[in-house]
Amino acid sequence: MLGLPSPLAAQQLSADLMQKPWKAQWITGPGRPINQYTATSDLSLRDYGVYKFRKTIELKEKPASFVIHVSADNRYKLFVNGRQISQGPARGDLYFWNFETVDLAPYLQAGNNTVAAVVWNDGRLKPEAQISYLTAFILQGNTAAEEVLNTNNSWKTIKDESYQPLTVRVPGYYVAGPAELVDMTKHVKDWQKAGYNDSQWVSARAIAPGLTKDAAVNSTGWMLVPSPIPPMEMTQQRLVATRQAEGVQVPAGFPATKTRVTIPANTRATILLDQGELTNAYPTLVFSGGREATLSMGYAEALYEGKPNVRMGMPAKGNRNEVEGKTFIGKADSLISDGTTNQEYTPLWWRTYRYIQLAVNTKADPLVIEDLYGTFTGYPFEVQARLQTRNPELKQMLDIGWRTARLCAFETYMDCPYYEQLQYIGDARIQALVSMYYAGDDRLARYGLTLMDHSRIPEGITLSRYPTDLHQQIPTFSLWWVAMLHDYYMYRPDSQFIKDKLPGARQVLSFFERYQQADGSLKDIPYWVFTDWSEGKGWDFGMAPIGKNGESAVLDMQLLWTYQLAADLENRLGLKELASQYTSRAEQLKKTIQRKYWNASRNLYADTETKDTYSQHANSLAILAGVTSAPQATTVAQALLTDTTLVPASIYFKYYLHQALTKAGRGDDYLSWLDKWRENMTMGLTTWAETSDVSTTRSDCHAWGSSPNIEFFRTVLGIESDAPGFSRVRITPHLGSIDDISGEIPHPNGKLSVNYKVQQGKLRAEINLPERTAGNFVWKGKSLPLKAGKNQFTL
Repeated sequence: MLGLPSPLAAQQLSADLMQKPWKAQWITGPGRPINQYTATSDLSLRDYGVYKFRKTIELKEKPASFVIHVSADNRYKLFVNGRQISQGPARGDLYFWNFETVDLAPYLQAGNNTVAAVVWNDGRLKPEAQISYLTAFILQGNTAAEEVLNTNNSWKTIKDESYQPLTVRVPGYYVAGPAELVDMTKHVKDWQKAGYNDSQWVSARAIAPGLTKDAAVNSTGWMLVPSPIPPMEMTQQRLVATRQAEGVQVPAGFPATKTRVTIPANTRATILLDQGELTNAYPTLVFSGGREATLSMGYAEALYEGKPNVRMGMPAKGNRNEVEGKTFIGKADSLISDGTTNQEYTPLWWRTYRYIQLAVNTKADPLVIEDLYGTFTGYPFEVQARLQTRNPELKQMLDIGWRTARLCAFETYMDCPYYEQLQYIGDARIQALVSMYYAGDDRLARYGLTLMDHSRIPEGITLSRYPTDLHQQIPTFSLWWVAMLHDYYMYRPDSQFIKDKLPGARQVLSFFERYQQADGSLKDIPYWVFTDWSEGKGWDFGMAPIGKNGESAVLDMQLLWTYQLAADLENRLGLKELASQYTSRAEQLKKTIQRKYWNASRNLYADTETKDTYSQHANSLAILAGVTSAPQATTVAQALLTDTTLVPASIYFKYYLHQALTKAGRGDDYLSWLDKWRENMTMGLTTWAETSDVSTTRSDCHAWGSSPNIEFFRTVLGIESDAPGFSRVRITPHLGSIDDISGEIPHPNGKLSVNYKVQQGKLRAEINLPERTAGNFVWKGKSLPLKAGKNQFTL
């Protein structure tokens, strides 16, 4: 693992650095003289550009500690004596602009030391998730001893003119930043190393004082805060196979091992390489010779069938393992060779790919590919859960789900790594529970909840996704944000964190109150009221049917459920009077829903008052929100499983469908509900597809489909929180035909494990609870108390 240094505890920050202006200045690259008052007039600071910065200092001896704080806009990579030791900043917004804290001491030496950074701005082509002010870089020493490195005009800089942005053209909505064209004849090489001659570089321009959130007087520029998340993982990985080659003989060892590939002079060669599974990585290409040759590295999740016309909608991909007769379409970086040996290229930002297409066009000189490999990157989750069963399919599903979850987690949760890299709260609710059940790590969930709280607009609701430079509102996702607050409250022992978010939750519900009619039913909610990527009568671009009077059963039921969750939070943490109001509104809405949407002749809830459309969504939410009585829930659940006229839930909303079926007593059948996941596996996917149309889905990697990584533990093994902070557990196994299974999950107090064996109709259960944890075990209607430590039953 090429891991970056661990983050330093917040208490290592000097108190003065948080309360007073920094002595370090925000600096930028070469250009006309400007200062903090005129910097915004330099329009080039909003344009695309790649800038390099250096400073050399002399130390009498190797220090035991040398702590600095560093940030940039858009992004930076920091090097000490040629080695990359930090990257960032973690994405946020201008009111909460993150800085990383790093101890440089392990990389410093007695004598001269060079600290260097590359900083880039993607300009108008920047990712939609990237908020920006001006191209800039800042580094502040933690104490007087480190202030020798404070950024000011003692730093030297150059613009690397070898870079140009390339627009990405792929099927579907894409907003994840540009590709790169790098002309190696202009490329600034070895600039991060100590012996580099920077005599042609100029002094950096200081453009603004460094101000933390606490020290800021106005809202111009960046308000610095410590990053709340650890450094991203960096682990080298090799591609596994060459799948196709034209115009060149590829040695058998390439690319799985470091093997040279020679492209003859005056040759067009194309090599299709396979990672074997989807990944997020920084690809590194090392090549020699080939003066004036052009190279292209394209990245794709899958190949497309036939010769697709990307203007005619999403083309089919078919089986992801198959490449014959298919077309490669993907984001592609381009290079121009300068003819020297061991030229090395790594894009500034990571790429998502299973397949890499390497295309080389040589001129008069041959070109040698010395090596091509990747460096995986992502949020540094570590697996803490375990499931043991004789069914290999379950392990395969867990592995695919966890890979999907990891590839959709960087500095924030992301809907998908290839196309958007945006943190949508509807996705993040599921992703957060996967993180907690499978890794026991809540830091990205906390950051996601906080970012969404920061995103709220004056009307009260959150944005649908954040951070983003293009605002989008999905009011239903604001309701899921409140539900996610409740999830966190139940599973993590940090009630103060949730209590601090209650004012935001109140604002969300206040928005919906404005659109409730006298009977409590919602009418004419503005913005994109997305529910699910489903198709059927009345469904429009993911929005559930709206009746002729502006009503919607799906929206009313989701609001009802949210009122119930919010009332619980207010009753335990906030204002009991407000909890009472929420409960009263919920009771009114429950009666209205029953009156408006229940069709007794079909034993189902309709989507609208005219009762001409029906969906799994409305009926799942009716069970989850407690609209149905227990006998009624049993009847509705049977229809959810057998009535093919219901508009079906996609792989995303099946998270709620499966919870509803389990609540209605059908949890023993859980494994039989996973055919959509089995279809993904049959189609060769190594991550879960965005939509239920597996062949024509845009994204091959959406973690909203990773719910089995929750439900194998919560439903099958039966482990769930039964009190705030997971202080009590409720264990209700749903084994179906399984007769031997065990597993363990991380718990705030330690590890929680279960082991079940069914023999001759009797269950032998062993449950180990961590210290200071009690609960109940429920089996076939019988409830038994659980204590900390080992518990054994035969039932």
